Amino acid sequence: MKSIITSLALAAGLAATPALAKDKLLLKTPVAFSTALPGLGTPIPRVADAVQAMSGGTLKMKVYEPGKLVPAFEILDAVSAGKINSGYTTAGYWAGKIPAAPLFSAVPFGPEAGEYMAWMYYGDGLSLYQRMYDEAGYNVKVLPCAVIAPETSGWFAKEINSPEDLKGLKMRFFGLGGKVMEKLGVATSLLPGGEIFPALEKGAIDATEFSMPAIDQRLGFHKVVKYNYFPGWHQQATVFELLINKDVWNSASEQHQYILTEACKASMADSFAEGEAMQFDALQKNIEENGVQIRKWSPEMLTVFKDTWEEVAAEESANDPFFKEVYENMTTFRNQYDLWEQNAFLPRIN
Repeated sequence: MKSIITSLALAAGLAATPALAKDKLLLKTPVAFSTALPGLGTPIPRVADAVQAMSGGTLKMKVYEPGKLVPAFEILDAVSAGKINSGYTTAGYWAGKIPAAPLFSAVPFGPEAGEYMAWMYYGDGLSLYQRMYDEAGYNVKVLPCAVIAPETSGWFAKEINSPEDLKGLKMRFFGLGGKVMEKLGVATSLLPGGEIFPALEKGAIDATEFSMPAIDQRLGFHKVVKYNYFPGWHQQATVFELLINKDVWNSASEQHQYILTEACKASMADSFAEGEAMQFDALQKNIEENGVQIRKWSPEMLTVFKDTWEEVAAEESANDPFFKEVYENMTTFRNQYDLWEQNAFLPRIN
C-alpha cells in the first residue's frame, strides 16, 4: 500500500522534468529522531523519496541519523549558521533559546492534530511560526513536516495516585509539560531518545515520557518501568519541522520551494495516519506480553495538571511578549473552533 506522500510524489512526478528546475539542490538533512522509530523518524525518509520523485531528480535530500552530522540539540544553530543546509527536528527543543518555540511543537491541554493543522495552515500559526525564527535572529525557513497523535503521559516505576506521589521524582520530560511537572515537585531533564533507556536502567531518572506506545516500545521502556499513564495531557499532538537555511531557500527555484512545501504538507497527513494506525498492536503487546500496567489519570489528577498548566501559561506570557501573542492567537482560534467541535463530533464515551 502506498503512503499518502508517495502517491502524491508519483502523481506529481509524472509531469516533472529536470529541465523545469533552475539548478540541482542537495539538502543534507540531519534528524533529531532515529528513522527506525515509526511515526517519529519514518516521515522524513519518505519526504526525501517524494521530493526526488516530484522534481525528476533535481532536488534530493540525504538524511543523516541522529548525531551523525550534528547533535540533535544543535540542529537549529547549525542550519542557521549554514554549517548544514537543512535539518529535521521539533521546535520544542529550542525552549531555552526561544520561549515561544514549544507552542509550535506541543501544548499541554492543547489542540489535537486536526485542530493544530487548521490553526497552522488556515489560521495565523504558520506566519507566526516563521516570524518567531526571523525575530529571534535565526536564518532559517521553517516548514511543518509531520504531526503525530497523542503521546502517553509517561512511564513510572510506581503508581501515581496523587500530586504528592510526583514530588521528588527525577523524570525525562519534554516541552511546556515539563514546566508543569516542575511546579508539582518533579526534577525534569530533557534527554534525546537514545539516552532515555540507559538513564532509566542506571537510575539516573525514575520515570520518563517520550512518545506514542509503538515508539516507546521500540526504546524498551517497559523493561524497566511498568506503569504507563494516559491520556497524554501534555502532548495531544506534536508537530515536527523541516528547517532550511534561509539563504539556501531563497536561492532555490520556485519549483523546488513548491515541491518542499507540498511534500511536507503531504507528510503532515501521512505521518498522522501512520501514527494512528500502529498503536493498537503496541498497547496489546504491552499488556499481554510485556507486563505493562495501563493506567488512566483520575479526573482529580487531570484537574491538577490543567490548573498548573494555566499557571505556567500565565507566567510564560508575562515573561515573553511573543509567547503571549502566539498563545492568545492560538486560544482565540481554539475558542472559535469550539463551536464547530462541540456540535460536529460525537462525544467520547469512557
